[in-house]
Amino acid sequence: MTGSKMSLPLTVVVLVVLSVLLAGSSHAGPEMDPYKILGVTRTASQAEIKKVYKRLAKEWHPDKNKNPGAEDMFIRITKSYEILSNEDKRATYDRYGQMDDSQPYGGGRYGHRQDGFYFEESFFNFPFNSKTHRDFGDSRYALHFNQYVNELVPDSYRRPYLIKITSDWCFSCIHIEPVWKEVVQEMESLGVGIGVVDVGYERRLANHLGAHRTPSILGVINGKVTFFHFAVAKEHLRQFVEDLLPQRLVERVTDKNEQQFLNSWHELNKPHVLLFDQVPSVPLLYKLAAFAYKDYLQFGYVDQGLSETADLQKRFNINTYAPTMLVFKENVGKPADIIQAKGMKKQIIDEFMSNNKFLLVPRLVNQKLFDELCPVKQFHRRRKYCVLLITDDEETLSTGNQAFLSFASSNAKEVVRFAYVYQRLQQPLCDALVDDKDSSPSTPQVVILERRNAAGKALYKLVSSWNGSEEDERRLRAELERLQKDPSILERDAVLPELNNEFASIFVIRWVYASYDYLSEVIDDILHNNWREMMPLLSLIFSALFILFGTVVVQAFSDSSDEKLMKPKSKEAENGSSETISTSSRPPKKNFVEVTELTDITYMSNLVKLRPGHMNIVLVLTDASKNILLSKFAKEVYSFTGSLTLHFSFLNLDKHSEWMTTLLEYAQDAMQIDADEDDGGNRRVDYTGYVLALNGHKKYLCLFKPVYTGEDHDSKSSEDEAGASGGKPRSGSRDNLPARKSNRSRSTATLQIHHKLDRLGLWMERLMEGTLPRYYVPAWPGLDKITPK
Repeated sequence: MTGSKMSLPLTVVVLVVLSVLLAGSSHAGPEMDPYKILGVTRTASQAEIKKVYKRLAKEWHPDKNKNPGAEDMFIRITKSYEILSNEDKRATYDRYGQMDDSQPYGGGRYGHRQDGFYFEESFFNFPFNSKTHRDFGDSRYALHFNQYVNELVPDSYRRPYLIKITSDWCFSCIHIEPVWKEVVQEMESLGVGIGVVDVGYERRLANHLGAHRTPSILGVINGKVTFFHFAVAKEHLRQFVEDLLPQRLVERVTDKNEQQFLNSWHELNKPHVLLFDQVPSVPLLYKLAAFAYKDYLQFGYVDQGLSETADLQKRFNINTYAPTMLVFKENVGKPADIIQAKGMKKQIIDEFMSNNKFLLVPRLVNQKLFDELCPVKQFHRRRKYCVLLITDDEETLSTGNQAFLSFASSNAKEVVRFAYVYQRLQQPLCDALVDDKDSSPSTPQVVILERRNAAGKALYKLVSSWNGSEEDERRLRAELERLQKDPSILERDAVLPELNNEFASIFVIRWVYASYDYLSEVIDDILHNNWREMMPLLSLIFSALFILFGTVVVQAFSDSSDEKLMKPKSKEAENGSSETISTSSRPPKKNFVEVTELTDITYMSNLVKLRPGHMNIVLVLTDASKNILLSKFAKEVYSFTGSLTLHFSFLNLDKHSEWMTTLLEYAQDAMQIDADEDDGGNRRVDYTGYVLALNGHKKYLCLFKPVYTGEDHDSKSSEDEAGASGGKPRSGSRDNLPARKSNRSRSTATLQIHHKLDRLGLWMERLMEGTLPRYYVPAWPGLDKITPK
């Protein structure tokens, strides 16, 4: 009985343990199978697994899915993809049901070790929007907006920068990360600056750089941003950095151009550096060093593998087992310094070039060089003295300059710098140091000075004139020895003006370079579809094209004669011409139209061979009524000159009355109407003021006959005449008027002629509407006969 009582608790414990184990095993089974988590079969291909993973990752992303278990599910999906995308890990799982022998696949929380499996937080670089989880390698190069503007941009004038634009949850950023880390390690050792911009934290800087997608890689040099548009590979990124550098940064030197290269030290005011190496292309490390010291040194490269450089190598006794770097100053026959190292490092090159930045006696050509050669005094122990030769002699091999160079070479001390200046190019500085009363302006002078502050204050002593004699050298040496013992010998003081920049480019050249850079950037943006940045420019271009089409292109298709001006009417009367302003497709700017005379010369083109759809509006007149009728005719048809199908002419009855009679005989209907209104045809019809609309192609005409309305706003007598006439045709109205004085008769006749075209505007409207009767003719009569007077 006691044994049975003691065995009961033991049984309970065993059952509890077994239940826990079974529960654990049942929990670990279906939920931790990567195939079941991704929902793929064991025979699924890598493409299928990748496709399913992308879909599930977007669905369960914690930023998009607010489900409390979304983060856990996303971690499981990610880890499942890690196993199944790797063939070795997938085979291990298929064989043993776990990732490896010691770590079965479990479903614990992110960052915790459960069921023998540890999920590394850095997998795929998913920081889950937490700054503490950002990749440590990228955090070293993280850029901020102020840091970019105040530090990186000024430093980009000394070295190029390679910047990566990334963001959280950027799946494409994962794929380029191994290549990026490898490139960063190499480029940083060569001197290239590295930067990383996280869009999630530095949106302002990303917009400033013009980066609107991730991942993006760009380069910055001389403050200019250039985007990388090729496949992310180590070779492509290396070539991208080389392309950022200026083209003519390093000159190829052979036996033919060696003397020309080295002898340009005086013109450029720089030491010259030559690198001897056996590789055919210039090393990137040397190019980067040349860019960093381009303001101080001139660089050349000698390919030792070429036969054209054999004499040069023999002359300077260059060994071929290691790269050799020589620097030449005023003496082009002997290097001023030399280094040779099998593994040329950036630190060695920087130290070598920093120690040889200036000539032994450089020329002061700008304020920057003056500040570096003769810096402002900061502490008592850091005094810097500048011995300055002021000369007008520009001959390189002159006696005085050579003697000053020799003196500087033998008295090279750290606290004393030697330089010279051309008086005609730096006149303000020379005027502040040398007085005309002290010596002749053309005589070279030697001045010892010490700069005291950045405002330009300096203490100086005018030593003496300088001709390069032994006496001059002895006197200058004595003054320098006194200066070391007693700095108070610099008894004079002056405020030095800023030096002129002798190498400053002309404004036109700077403008051309700036325009070229801008056009290159625009073309690069267009070729690589950076549309968001290009929208303002594209909008401007399309607006300009629209305005051009509206103002220029339309005018190009219109009649060019529209731009001609009309001669005054008084000159028309004197010369007998009737030309006025041209006809065009739009209303003229003046109240006149171009009216040509219908003669035997213009008859064929203006009537017989008139294009289909075109009509010629012909005014019939005489020499006596020509000026009055033409003026009235132009005003009446002015509003219809916008049509390209209408042409305007006039026919002189004094020359071609027979043609008018013949034409109306052909048009029987029109002649019948005239005969009815001609009192039986006993009197000849006066065709003055008639208007004919002639369609040369279809051979018909429309006829306008003068109708006097009596509307004359300038004369009250015309209103009286209108009441007497009753609106009848004025061809015979002269008989109905009472007898008056001769001048009154002439005025009445003028009014009658003036009013003959009063209703022409209404007739033209009906003509355009097509409601006028048409009189067809079998053939157009000839106009070659002139009626005898």
